[in-house]
Amino acid sequence: MASSGGLSMVRRAVEAVRRTPRWQKRLVFLTVGVGTRGGAFRFWEAECFKIDPTSMKIHCRAGDGTNVDGNGEFVVDYDYLVVTVGAKPNTFNTPGVVENCHFLKEVEDAQKIRKSVMKCFEKASLPNLTEEERKKNVHFVVIGGGPTGVEFAAELHDFVNEDLAKLYPDVKKYVNISVIEAGEHILTMFDKRITHFAEDKFKREGIDLKTNFKVVKVSDKTITMTNPATGEIAVPYGLAVWSTGIGTRPIIMDFMKQVGQATRRVLATDEWLRVNGCDNVYALGDCATITQRKVMEDVDAIFRVADKDNSGTLSVKKIKHVLGDIYQRYPQVELYLKTNQMKGFHDLLKDKESEELNIEEFKKALAQVDSQVKMLPATAQVAAQEGAYLADCFNRMNTCEENPEGPLRIRGAGRHRFKPFRSVIKCYALTSGTSENLVHMLLTFAVKVDK
Repeated sequence: MASSGGLSMVRRAVEAVRRTPRWQKRLVFLTVGVGTRGGAFRFWEAECFKIDPTSMKIHCRAGDGTNVDGNGEFVVDYDYLVVTVGAKPNTFNTPGVVENCHFLKEVEDAQKIRKSVMKCFEKASLPNLTEEERKKNVHFVVIGGGPTGVEFAAELHDFVNEDLAKLYPDVKKYVNISVIEAGEHILTMFDKRITHFAEDKFKREGIDLKTNFKVVKVSDKTITMTNPATGEIAVPYGLAVWSTGIGTRPIIMDFMKQVGQATRRVLATDEWLRVNGCDNVYALGDCATITQRKVMEDVDAIFRVADKDNSGTLSVKKIKHVLGDIYQRYPQVELYLKTNQMKGFHDLLKDKESEELNIEEFKKALAQVDSQVKMLPATAQVAAQEGAYLADCFNRMNTCEENPEGPLRIRGAGRHRFKPFRSVIKCYALTSGTSENLVHMLLTFAVKVDK
């Protein structure tokens, strides 16, 4: 999970599994006891290097050789597996990025950034420097205008203005924070109102937003970028943070090949976070994405479910009987209605003169709703909600097996055990705060839209 948190107090950003944490590896395995709440669990600090879904085993390796062979490898059987290994930064093979940029993926990254920020201010405070040299030392560049890059830029702005300005009053006037985005706007995965609010807020706060700029090279002194209007330019900087997207970890690449997802960048799951093709394997966070089922893929089945008397036609009354299940199973339907300011499903049928629809008319009414299918952003907020949802499902698995609470199975009998996962995006204003904000693990976004 991406994070700009931990720059202030790392020990407050990391929740220990044991009383004395040891985080030499970031892949942690828990086996949870069946039974009451607070049941026994086991913890191993190790790295998983292979998932075998056929035999339901994971192959692990400890940091030090601890077994007979001395290689530290061991195998764990599982009934249910939850994959949450995250992702690695995606550099797009841009020259110089790995050598010269900071990333926002691990706690160690946050520690390095904090030290580098302080070092930049110390350099800019040295005597006998020209004004240009001081500006270069405290020019902080964030490459990537997604949620993580925007959040980090906002938090860095607060940190500089509320804390570092007191320690380095003579340096503050030279500070410049730039956000470089290859597209036309930042936060393009959200509502346009959020994008516009964030861009306006950055402008008011003095954060330099450069859109339509593509970074092509990073050296230890300059960032080279291209723009259709300006051509290629080189910009001096003091610290660069690369936040342009996520790449796939080797273990996930190998696993995807085994489950028929070799052409993907991240694991595909259904709306219940189950990995497609593996009923007993779940995935959440940056290593996976939910593939929302399309209405038009199931439109014939939806028609049959709603047409209980097999008349071959549907009335508004018939549709209303299953409308709640349709909204749960296909949230894009309700979103489409709201986006187009429709009061209800009947508004989709406004061009239909009769009260009955045949299958072709039903398809025509729903033809555009899948345009509202949205991919969830790869943020810690979404991952935290996925984790809470999945834990709740596991805790109530036996209860919901007997009393399913999910929507009707469109392509099968009965109901789904659980309601599908739904993310609630919470947004907050880009207002000045204190350095305490820097320990937040990107649980909130840095923008707010008044409705």
